[in-house]
Amino acid sequence: MTDSQPASQTTHPLDDTDKRILRLLQIDARMSITELAENVNLSATPCARRIKRLEDAGIITGYHTQTDAEKLGYPLAIFIAISMDRHTAERFEQFEKRVQSFDEVISCSIVTGRSEDYLIKVRVRDMAHYEEFLLHRLNRIEGVAQVHTSFELREVFSRSIV
Repeated sequence: MTDSQPASQTTHPLDDTDKRILRLLQIDARMSITELAENVNLSATPCARRIKRLEDAGIITGYHTQTDAEKLGYPLAIFIAISMDRHTAERFEQFEKRVQSFDEVISCSIVTGRSEDYLIKVRVRDMAHYEEFLLHRLNRIEGVAQVHTSFELREVFSRSIV
């Protein structure tokens, strides 16, 4: 790592075994070390060491349960592009803190290449739920100047990088 490169942007070389371990854990994070080791042709101890190294390097950042939003009663996925009235660190920090507190928001990114500043993805039960979210919470965040809504028709796929 060089002085000019932030720690969050450093890359760590991965061999084919590391990549196979990551792919398998992304498919089933509950896979036992023994089963994982068998699948990558290692014994359990070296496999566990590799996983620990990937965790320590910040490549594996956690283990999560994937859920089916539709079966949980949140079938409507919406992308909302948001423009802020001022571009100050304080305004952005305030917005990010507030929007992170909304359970409906499943992702939030600062974006470039468009007139909006943020792109968030939300999950709601129905249009009435979306209307309540938009009018009574999102639009009431200080600094939100404009919102542009796009409804997801169907997610084609979603995956992690490996």
